[in-house]
Amino acid sequence: MLDEQRILARSNARLGGGEDASPAATGERVTHLRQDTARVSYDSHATRRPSHGPDHGSHITSVLPIAARGLALKRNNRPLIDGIDLVVNGQGITMIMGPNGAGKSLLMKLLVGLQRPDRGTVHWNGQAPDRARAPRIGYVFQKPVLLRRSVLGNIMHALKAIGVRRAERRTLASQALARGHLEHLAAMPARLLSGGEQQRLALVRALAAHPQLLLLDEPTANLDPASTASIEALVLEAARAGTRVLFVSHDRGQVRRLADDVIFMHAGKIAERSSADAFFENPKSPLARHFLEGGLLVDETQKQILEGETTT
Repeated sequence: MLDEQRILARSNARLGGGEDASPAATGERVTHLRQDTARVSYDSHATRRPSHGPDHGSHITSVLPIAARGLALKRNNRPLIDGIDLVVNGQGITMIMGPNGAGKSLLMKLLVGLQRPDRGTVHWNGQAPDRARAPRIGYVFQKPVLLRRSVLGNIMHALKAIGVRRAERRTLASQALARGHLEHLAAMPARLLSGGEQQRLALVRALAAHPQLLLLDEPTANLDPASTASIEALVLEAARAGTRVLFVSHDRGQVRRLADDVIFMHAGKIAERSSADAFFENPKSPLARHFLEGGLLVDETQKQILEGETTT
């Protein structure tokens, strides 16, 4: 498994590394800039990185549709992802819901190449994933990890990492700061920001080069209501501008506010995919209905364990 510590280590080695490129806080999940996350897993497919940004060259083709066929992944003989078929295309916001352990975050990692499946395939616009198109995908994790640089420096470095021309970096970075209402904090060390400000920075950094697809893995799980509202506003703005969004959330209110459609997962499978209105008003899946009614969902493996405990 390609974990995020290895992603950061390899990214730092390519970009000069050192203390300046360390994670913002000890003990957090270690990830690097979103441009490197999708790139590293596909070194075997590597093509030379373009000398300019992702939206500045017509030869960099679309990543959409992203099509997954027969995805499966096991650990300790337990299926974590179990035969998933999925196509992501068009526009809008798809919210991914389900109980803990359903495979939501793992599915997103499989789609962008952070994790390889045991079986099945993922294609970006009909082709195997490759480094040249990786900058078209933005990824924001639940816990923001920022470089030991200023707020502005974090965005500038991200743009440099994907090959945006020097003359364009500051303009794009300034636009990103304005989008996140972070201009007055541009010179501040990024790791001194509040939690909500850090997540806003992580999001506008991911959006700075105008990705075609944005993936968000519970980005507001640890935020207060005001910070959550700021993140949601940025996501809606990006979606209106044409960025396709996949967003994992446990917050049913948030899903209602943001979703165009909903994917409901359980035990490594997609139990239902419906429009947001249909999902909340008349879910097709008994599992989704039970979940929305506040019931607990336990997969078959856990059931066997629980039944064994009750009989001893």
